[in-house]
Amino acid sequence: MSSTAESVPAAGHERLWSVDDHLADILAAVHPLDPIELQLPDAQGCVLVEDVTVPVALPPFDNSSMDGYAVRTADVAGATDEFPAVLTVIGDVAAGSGALPEVGPGQAARIMTGAPLPPGAEAVVPVEWTDGGGGGAAATSMRPAGVGGEGASGEVRVFRSAEARAHVRSRGSDVRAGDLALEAGTVLGPPQIGLLAAIGRGSVRVRPRPRVVVLSTGSELIQPGEELGEGQIYDSNSFALTAAARDAGAIAYRVGAVTDDADTLRATIEDQLIRADMVVTTGGVSVGAYDVVKEALSSVGDEDEPGGGVDFRKLAMQPGKPQGFGSIGPEHTPLLALPGNPVSSYVSFELFVRPAIRALMGRKDVHRPVVRATLAAGKTLSSPKGRRQFLRGTYDAEEGTITPVGGAGSHLIAALAHADALIVIPEESVSVEPGTEVGVVLIG
Repeated sequence: MSSTAESVPAAGHERLWSVDDHLADILAAVHPLDPIELQLPDAQGCVLVEDVTVPVALPPFDNSSMDGYAVRTADVAGATDEFPAVLTVIGDVAAGSGALPEVGPGQAARIMTGAPLPPGAEAVVPVEWTDGGGGGAAATSMRPAGVGGEGASGEVRVFRSAEARAHVRSRGSDVRAGDLALEAGTVLGPPQIGLLAAIGRGSVRVRPRPRVVVLSTGSELIQPGEELGEGQIYDSNSFALTAAARDAGAIAYRVGAVTDDADTLRATIEDQLIRADMVVTTGGVSVGAYDVVKEALSSVGDEDEPGGGVDFRKLAMQPGKPQGFGSIGPEHTPLLALPGNPVSSYVSFELFVRPAIRALMGRKDVHRPVVRATLAAGKTLSSPKGRRQFLRGTYDAEEGTITPVGGAGSHLIAALAHADALIVIPEESVSVEPGTEVGVVLIG
């Protein structure tokens, strides 16, 4: 992939990319996935690509907001505990009722929450304002129909008056036919899915959640639950990055650790391309003798796309200096190669992979929120000159402070687990004093 801010390094010197240039290069090459039609359960988390208008009003008919009695207001005017209005009960109206009884003078119909207001009725009196048809004191709940001869027949005493439209949800009071229900670009969460179902949409046109394949490299890696041998460590990166990809909105697939063999890695990645909109690797991108990702992919290119292949770079950042980015395979699938140290890989994911995933989804908000906060530290923080450093921290929104967690080491995964933010120390700074205002990326 070619840079959006390409510069030619001096002879004999490898270019040192800035964080911003590397990210811009990625986002310039990653395009939103093509829209597809999905059923509502499968559309959660996706971005809508079309405006959705309301075909029918919500609610589609006047209905009761209470369990009670549908009445004419004149019949209950002036009703009190001492002088209740006595009405003849002509029937029940339940949610989903078809034919409705007509409420005439001196009459009432028992009505349930959500049931359509029957013709002739002007208001609903809650059951608690009545004797519930029992002939005694005020009722506390609606009695089942037919119990003790009560229910849809007999008489009911009403102890309070009601104004017109009391406890009635009017047709179209939520949305009216022709209204804009959801606009293109909306991310479909549970309330949006509920609204679509309520207006009768069984499917919608969206950009799908990207499929992201995550794999780690290293012959020293074994899977959690197995017994550690001499010189072995557990593969944590693939689990953390798979979880991070899902958190970003992707459908993520974790591939077990691949040994330090270039042919094996290349074959594994090629096998995964059938289910990948993006591939993320971790480990093997530095300058060591066994940096297998760099060995396996440096010469891989897209035959019919100039500038394709995977470019391995050094970035002016800490942690995460070695990075790789490009595209592979016949579909030009984006591949991001991250460092192998746990903190380096996770910070790199937050800075580069997460925005790329959200760009594939067609999200407008591809970046994590960034705030300013006061550094609450017991000592001066140091930072290498010319590098943008990202330290782990805990953010206190009420106090407006950020407190460092752990040190700067790229292997300190325990500290990362307790952090909810990244402290950003810019390239020109070599130290930051306590009390200084700093930039903070919120990752929690």
